[in-house]
Amino acid sequence: MIKLADVAKSYGDVHALGPVDLDLPRGGITALVGPNGAGKSTMLTIIGRLLGADAGTVHVAGMDVTTAKSRQLAKTLAILRQENHFVARLTVRQLVSLGRFPHSQGRLTTECVAAVDRALEFLDLTALQARYLDELSGGQRQRAYVAMVLAQDTEYALLDEPLNNLDMQHAVAMMAQLRRAADELDKTVVLVIHDINFAAAYADRIVAMTNGRIRYVGSPREVMTPDVLSDVFDTPVEVIDHPTHPLAVYYRLS
Repeated sequence: MIKLADVAKSYGDVHALGPVDLDLPRGGITALVGPNGAGKSTMLTIIGRLLGADAGTVHVAGMDVTTAKSRQLAKTLAILRQENHFVARLTVRQLVSLGRFPHSQGRLTTECVAAVDRALEFLDLTALQARYLDELSGGQRQRAYVAMVLAQDTEYALLDEPLNNLDMQHAVAMMAQLRRAADELDKTVVLVIHDINFAAAYADRIVAMTNGRIRYVGSPREVMTPDVLSDVFDTPVEVIDHPTHPLAVYYRLS
């Protein structure tokens, strides 16, 4: 379980988050949605201990993320931020192998090699494993970074906009692969996502945020309603009752 209690963050006079309280159960996919500046990425990076909170506590799998030993936390939780810039010239395989550092401290074991192979195969990157990152498209690089997270083989995976730079075909494939990771690999996936229809199609629960606060938490059918979405995004939203999941329609003609 991920548990946040009275978590808050500010940058000077700018209030970025909270205070927020949130309990996320083990397993499945949780989608964090909301407009720009809602606090989604801030909350995700605080959970992943890449950013310190000004107040409150965060527990993941029973561990206080502020006091847990780094290696122990890294074997439990992996996080992928929006900005991924490696200065070194790495191949896809070398990048994905970095996900094994908490386990091997840089000396890959047979188990590590197998985990890297599985992650490459899972993200359909085996044929690209010898290519350098700067030789890839933006979408291919994004898949490589997600593969690095999966190679870390943690119970919890936090992903900040994993669909960034992906076209429609690869965005669908990525969400399907994350769904498989939750279902087949027993991962707990928490992701920031802008496309609410992808959230509705693939997530088990949606957390809707505005102005640094959590406004709504529930299943896709509970959150994907015209009243809720229009309130969260401050724009008219219609919802179509598709047989498998609700679909949002949002546009303005004038």
